[in-house]
Order: sequence, then structure tokens, then C-alpha cells
Amino acid sequence: MKKQFLEAGKIVRTHGVRGELVLECWADSPQFLAKLPKLCWEDGRDAGLLSSRVHKGRLLVKLQGVDTVEQGDALRGRVLYLDREDVTLPQGQYFLQDIIGLRAVDGVTGREYGVLREVIPTGANDVYRIVDGDKEYLFPAVKHMVQEISPEEGVIRLLPIPGIFDDGGEEA
Repeated sequence: MKKQFLEAGKIVRTHGVRGELVLECWADSPQFLAKLPKLCWEDGRDAGLLSSRVHKGRLLVKLQGVDTVEQGDALRGRVLYLDREDVTLPQGQYFLQDIIGLRAVDGVTGREYGVLREVIPTGANDVYRIVDGDKEYLFPAVKHMVQEISPEEGVIRLLPIPGIFDDGGEEA
């Protein structure tokens, strides 16, 4: 079951003397979060977002009722969440939380490789960490090697090249 509220980032410190907060973003970019109409607490309560702006790779947020450094410091370490209903993802893009835990299978043979446990950003492309018992594989998440991502079915279908999995991949 998909969670309604997803982690957006953590409050790491205050900025200035009027209670503005620095949010360490856990999204693709602070620009992505800056477009959101609201942020929430873990229980789904509206955090009272008054404004947000990007500053030095992080997001500065102003929350209702946080007007001093002391009030801001009291929130240090708290996590803010986004409501998935406030976001429309482009076709073929998913929240990481929705794909972690999918069964990784061969898109041609149906062979199961394990479970997707982590998505590692590398700059050039993401890498999927797939775990099968005590075996661990790193799979490059490039378009021509990912046939289909289907959170509804609980599966990600891969087209591996020889050498990625133990048997050297499928032979032609």
C-alpha cells in the first residue's frame, strides 16, 4: 500500500533571526520541493508552509508560528513530508519509496534476481542494489536495461547484459 505522505527532507538549522528553516532535501532537487503548496508533519498535519525558496542547494522554508531562532531550533531534526496528491510525476517516473521492495525479474525469461533494496544516485545514472539472500548485485538503471517498472504488480523487469548476475546474463 502506498503511503500518502512521503519524506521530503529534514530541518537541519535555522537561517537568519526570523525563524526561517534550512531543509536538507530528500527529493530530486530543492526546486522540486519549492513548487509544493504545502509540507506536512509525519502524522499528515499541515506544517503551515508560508514560503519556500532555494538557497545554496537547500530549501529555506518559513512555517506559520515559527518567528524566532529559538522556535526554529526547537524543530531541528524534524522531518517534513509531502503529500503525494500535490505531485504529478511524469509518465514513467516513480517515487523511490514506491519501487524499493519490488521483485527484480528478467524481462525475457522471468528469472527472479532478488528484491530492489536501494537506489543509489551516481550522477550519470542511478544504480539499483538488488539483494537475493546473501547475494547482492549492483544494476545500472539505464533506460535500455529497465524494461518495465510496475509497482502495482510488485515487480521491476530488467534486461541485464552478460556479467551482471552470477550466470553472466542470458546468452543470445
